[in-house]
This record gives sequence, C-alpha cells and structure tokens, in this order.
Amino acid sequence: MFKINILLTPGIEYEVGLSKNMTFDFRLGTGFAYRNFNGNSEYGIYPYIEAGYRYYYNLEKRKNKGKNISRNSGNYIALTSLLTNGDPIIGNLKTSIDYYGRVGPVWGFQRTYTSNLNLGLELGLGYGFDNLDEALSTIINFRLGWVLGK
Repeated sequence: MFKINILLTPGIEYEVGLSKNMTFDFRLGTGFAYRNFNGNSEYGIYPYIEAGYRYYYNLEKRKNKGKNISRNSGNYIALTSLLTNGDPIIGNLKTSIDYYGRVGPVWGFQRTYTSNLNLGLELGLGYGFDNLDEALSTIINFRLGWVLGK
C-alpha cells in the first residue's frame, strides 16, 4: 500500500505485507519543530526516515463485526524507528546536534476509507538519542493522507 501523507508532516509511505497480520512500514517525510525562548521564535522543518514492523491484532474481530479491514484498517502494536538530520532544511532553529534517532514500541491504528482517505495514529515511549545525549522519548505520530492505487 503506497500512501501520500499531507497533514502536519507531509511525506510518502509504503506498507508491505509480510504475513496475514504483519507488515513492514517505511516512511520518508518531514517533521516540524518550534521553540520560543525569551521572545525569540525559531522553527525548523526536518527530513526524516522512519520504519516500523507492525502486528495487526484485531483484523479478524473487525471482520466478524462487519467492519472494514481493507488496506490494513485495524489496530496494531509495532516497533518503530526514526532517524533525522540535526539541521533544518527550512527555518532558523539552530541546535548543536548532528542527528537524532529514536526506537521504541507503539500502539497504533489506521483506517482507510472508501474514498482512499487514510487516517493513522501511533502512541508510545521509546529510546531517543543524538550525538550528545540519550533519553526516554515520547512517540506521537498522526498521519492523514491518501492511498494511491488499488
């Protein structure tokens, strides 16, 4: 399933089935950061690569209730990872890091509607790291886009 995400973090996404309930999801996108410190506003738009291994745990239950399961419309647990550059491609937000990475488990869901509109949300807690530090990292991914093709 090939998707174009348009809201908040524009990008492209490809999800390929590995088995009946498991997929691998790969995204190239952009992220947004904003900081206001002592009246100085800074922002940055950053490119990122994200990949995740998903296990859809409720497809059969949704199907038995007569709900849509096409194009992986269901709930899942996943292990996700992200890598981004430390410098924005657009904006004036300056940091002292060269890169940022994150890996961790998430709970998520996605729904694909008959119009090919795709909605997705992931929530989790992971391990975040850069060239200077490491810490627990909150994972929140919200996507709104369209599935291309059949």
